[in-house]
Amino acid sequence: MRDTLKSAAGIPSITGWRNRLPGLPVMTALILILVIVFLISLTIGRYGIPFEQLMQIFFAKIFGVTGQGTVETVLFNVRIPRILCGVMIGAALAGSGAAYQGIFKNPMVSPDILGASAGAGFGAAFAILNSFNIISIEITAFIFGLAAVGLTYALSSVIGRNSNAVLVLVLTGMVVQSLFSAFTSISKFVADPNNKLQEITFWLMGGLNSITNREVLMMFVPFVIGLIPLFLFRWKINVLSFGEEEAKAMGVDTGRVRLILILASTLLTSSAISVAGMVGWVGLIIPHFARLIVGPDYKKLMPASVLIGGTFLLIVDNVARTVFATEIPLGILTAIIGAPFFLYLLLKGRSAW
Repeated sequence: MRDTLKSAAGIPSITGWRNRLPGLPVMTALILILVIVFLISLTIGRYGIPFEQLMQIFFAKIFGVTGQGTVETVLFNVRIPRILCGVMIGAALAGSGAAYQGIFKNPMVSPDILGASAGAGFGAAFAILNSFNIISIEITAFIFGLAAVGLTYALSSVIGRNSNAVLVLVLTGMVVQSLFSAFTSISKFVADPNNKLQEITFWLMGGLNSITNREVLMMFVPFVIGLIPLFLFRWKINVLSFGEEEAKAMGVDTGRVRLILILASTLLTSSAISVAGMVGWVGLIIPHFARLIVGPDYKKLMPASVLIGGTFLLIVDNVARTVFATEIPLGILTAIIGAPFFLYLLLKGRSAW
């Protein structure tokens, strides 16, 4: 019955994928890959740290021995915070993207569908324009990201009271997204071209070059709060993928579940963008890649998306900070890598979708 409903909704059968790849070995492999990439990331960069020296520093830190000087400072004050934030940001964007694709039953949906990215972008541009400090810029971007989605949901609730709620929500999100993008363009237009405009433009391209321990703490709280509901309600995303009427027939309060998932996904997206700037494509391509590995069952798809998203952004950030003398903005690299990869996934999975 469930596979029949999924076929009608255009979603591949869970049974076929389960027979291909068991869940536990795949998750174990994904965790091991993330750990390996994490350790490699600690050793590479402008200031290279050999693996043996890395282990010595960790053991010295555990036993309370100091004296590594510059290497220890680079590792604990710059590299580890950046890597931790990269993992959380990639996981947050991929998890929220997977949730949105299930909520809206559309594989083309990404985390910015309801205007979170555009709202956060305008918030940052506004803060930079008014000479806010870095903490205030991040907080303002976070608040405007939440406000944009709140505006989208409020308007769709009024407009779509007697019509298709999901369709109206998406269309309203497109309007709000365009509105905040226009506000960002206005901010860039009036900005000082020799100072503020460059800062706004660079922030909008995304990057982790200014990450400190403070950003790790700022990111960790909304990351955990937003990720918990996505994991607790991930089986209900499977039910939502059957369709509105089928989900209600199974006893699921679709409006309540959708609101909780949107709030959690918005919290993840806004916090990620407020720290790293506009990093695109992660929330769109990673759920597709995870779906090809573990199938469409969100009990496995959600954790797989989170793990692969963290690994992917960590790899991209390693490329961004090591390939050229000048660091490449993350948004540029994710687009260069993501667009062709997404075309490949579309070609490979066209029969399934």
